[in-house]
Amino acid sequence: MNRKFKASHLYLWLVFVVLYAPILYLAYYSFNSGETMHGFEGFTWHWYGEVFADTRLLIIVLNTVVIALFSSAISTILGVIGAIAIHRTRRLRRQNALLSLNNVLIVSPDVIIGASFLIFFTMLGIKLGFASVLISHIAFSVPIVVIMVLPRLKEMSPTLLDAARDLGATEWNVLTKVVLPVIKSGIFAGFFMALTYSLDDFAVTFFVTGNGFTTLSVEIYSRARQGVSLSINALSTLIFLFTMLLVVGYYFLSRRGQRANAGRSRGAEWGLPNK
Repeated sequence: MNRKFKASHLYLWLVFVVLYAPILYLAYYSFNSGETMHGFEGFTWHWYGEVFADTRLLIIVLNTVVIALFSSAISTILGVIGAIAIHRTRRLRRQNALLSLNNVLIVSPDVIIGASFLIFFTMLGIKLGFASVLISHIAFSVPIVVIMVLPRLKEMSPTLLDAARDLGATEWNVLTKVVLPVIKSGIFAGFFMALTYSLDDFAVTFFVTGNGFTTLSVEIYSRARQGVSLSINALSTLIFLFTMLLVVGYYFLSRRGQRANAGRSRGAEWGLPNK
């Protein structure tokens, strides 16, 4: 048993090394005073200063964050509505059909999705830019939110809803006072997953961006094709740190929610009122 435990830990550390070694290598050379990653010549903040001095790049970062926040918020609302609709579907065959349709955008290759959106916007005469990117990000984020919220709905006891209705609660009160608090962790998970997917997406965004609008992933790709500059290392390091902050923030929020739920459960056992 101990041998298996050590082997699993060794395998886990190996996976972490494979995943994080390239990122740490990239971050290490973002402080290089030289202009290449072939040798570390000295420590400098020059490349970070170059990132913050690039006005065009800062505008692109702002565009990326705005797209991510808007698409995540809208897709979370639509995803919660979709998950509740699927959960309330009585017939199992219809529910499975809806789940299959929901999962199409998750399992489909990004290149196919991006090309489909490009053809769709061209047919409708929608100009490629902010609107096309936002609609695309909402479209591929909604299924992710549905997948994150639906298990929480399935874990919810139906007697809880029946009890609320028996006490005179309206359907709106049942939704806002019972259902949403129970699935709150799934909603937060869906929002953060949609946010990270939007910030990270390249393939779909590459197809639907116009000449006057672009996002960070597309910009990094364009700059990397012109030649690797250590300012890209600095920018990528900042993005990685921002993503880590999001993950840590979500972790503490989820832990806080679990402690609050545990506290309410203990209070209910002792007959204490919930605050």
